[in-house]
Amino acid sequence: MREKNQVTKEDNIEVWADLVNIRHLVFALVLTSAFTLGAYFIAPNEEPKPLYFGLIGSLIGFIISSMVIKPKRKFKTVENGEA
Repeated sequence: MREKNQVTKEDNIEVWADLVNIRHLVFALVLTSAFTLGAYFIAPNEEPKPLYFGLIGSLIGFIISSMVIKPKRKFKTVENGEA
């Protein structure tokens, strides 16, 4: 039996030659889409403003999802060919 926060290989899918957790990917997509559409629909109905509001909403959604979802990679520095 696995622990609550333990991630297995079956929980991941390959996206652009990188492994991504399915739950985190869906969470980030839903969150970013919600902020983008929300900002777009509250924008004034003047010509460029819905575009700008939507872009700002997507940026806010991206920032929030990148703060909530922590990276799982661990890098180690190798100097002068040492292993």
